[in-house]
Amino acid sequence: MEPATLVDLFAVSAERHPERIALDVRDTALTYRQLDTAAARMAAVMARQLPHRPARIGLLSARSLTTYVGYLAALRLGAAVVPLNPSFPAGRLRAIADMTDLDLILVDEHAAARAGELAATESAEGTDGRELPPFVTCTDAEAARAGADGEDGVPSAPAVRVSPEDVAYILYTSGSTGRPRGVPIRHARVVPTLRWLVEYNAFTPESRVSQNVEISFDVAVFELFAAWASGGALVVPRPNDVVRPAPYVNAKRVTHWFCVPSVGGIAARTGALAPDSMPSLKAVMFGGERLLAEQAEQWAAAAPGARLWNLYGPTEVAIVCSGQDLGAKGALLAAGANGTLPIGEVPPHLEHVILDDGGEPAETGELCVRGVQRFDGYLDPADDVGRFVEWSPGRAAVVHDGTAPLTRDLWYRTGDRVGRENGALVHLGRLDHQVKLRGHRIELGEVDAALARHPAVRDAVAVVQEHESDAELVAYYTGETVPQSDLTAFLRARLPVYMIPRRFTHLQKLPLNANGKVDRTAFEAGPHSAVPAG
Repeated sequence: MEPATLVDLFAVSAERHPERIALDVRDTALTYRQLDTAAARMAAVMARQLPHRPARIGLLSARSLTTYVGYLAALRLGAAVVPLNPSFPAGRLRAIADMTDLDLILVDEHAAARAGELAATESAEGTDGRELPPFVTCTDAEAARAGADGEDGVPSAPAVRVSPEDVAYILYTSGSTGRPRGVPIRHARVVPTLRWLVEYNAFTPESRVSQNVEISFDVAVFELFAAWASGGALVVPRPNDVVRPAPYVNAKRVTHWFCVPSVGGIAARTGALAPDSMPSLKAVMFGGERLLAEQAEQWAAAAPGARLWNLYGPTEVAIVCSGQDLGAKGALLAAGANGTLPIGEVPPHLEHVILDDGGEPAETGELCVRGVQRFDGYLDPADDVGRFVEWSPGRAAVVHDGTAPLTRDLWYRTGDRVGRENGALVHLGRLDHQVKLRGHRIELGEVDAALARHPAVRDAVAVVQEHESDAELVAYYTGETVPQSDLTAFLRARLPVYMIPRRFTHLQKLPLNANGKVDRTAFEAGPHSAVPAG
């Protein structure tokens, strides 16, 4: 029987490869047997804090041994993992904790202070003053000892039957209403993705997979479980290693590397992608942003033994729903007519259709996807409205309005405009006000709403402006003039760092389009496209 849950994927590798390295975090390496034992014992510690089987466990930690042991421990208990990124503002963490109704929060030693801030933060608006669940703090030393041979006195948690229909994890994406949206992903949705990607990107027991992405983002699930499903090792870099990769890649003999193009571009601009500097790499996988041919060529030159892939997919379709094999050094695929490399083909276990503005199939339009990977709806059903369509050949698409059940027959609207070139999908941009910046998904409306809450600001609009190979988030506002440092500090208390504009410009009024709405396109050309207040 094939593994049907994330728990199964890890368990099969632990049985087949008990003495192979499963996790390499800085100076500590655990074998599959040790990591399995540590997760079982940590699960027992968490279970003792709870009167019943937990449904959702928060993970307030990052890049620590506790993070990965805790992730597996929560899954073993049958709970959904809810990452709480320690770099997020306490107010946002509290909102996520309240909206998710957590049963327990596991904290690593590095996030203990953030746990205190979280506990002192008032409950989120609209959550009826919900109390926080118990906190369990674990140091990396304790996590390592839990997996040590001969460790006594810490029993393992009793076995829990985890169903493919159980939720494996809940991630929060930026929401246009000014609050984050919860995306629950069942085991049955993500396991097919991982099975496909393990084969597609050539993961083996010899693979050493770099864990580059914070666990609050879906690509991290790919990194963790592609490594563990194949019997390979998950290798955790320090933050600076991602933009200066060669010393780390060579020291740790990394074979598989996921790269957000703009982050990889930083490495290139700082001279960190010297030709032939990373010979151990066998696969470089891009995703999260458009990929230019120049960016792929720089990585191919630095990793001459690697094959390159361009991957695409929203969180709602379980990480990745299309891919393009780009080739290797000396034989890379050419860019399309818009200058970007294609996002490839949807795998055979998914269906897709391109719909035009009238809901009819077209060569260019919105990519809609359904099939086993498509999620079952947002945590708040109100967020489902408008995000799905009913379509069948010969009939125009009908947008889901929330009055009928959300069935598996409906197609998820990605919001991405695509076309075809030489049989492959090409990404042509967004159809709404959502953007991806350095791999982070940002609803511009959420930034607008947060800035407009400042007492001196009347109206606000955030846009992305592109400059050569880089892009930046900027904001324009009306009302009173406020020092940039004050606006930055105000937003830092409410939004993740990646959602804070780099510049703020005060205007007498915001330009409107023919429909009387703010005209974002008037700002996108650059800082001089709108007239500042004066």
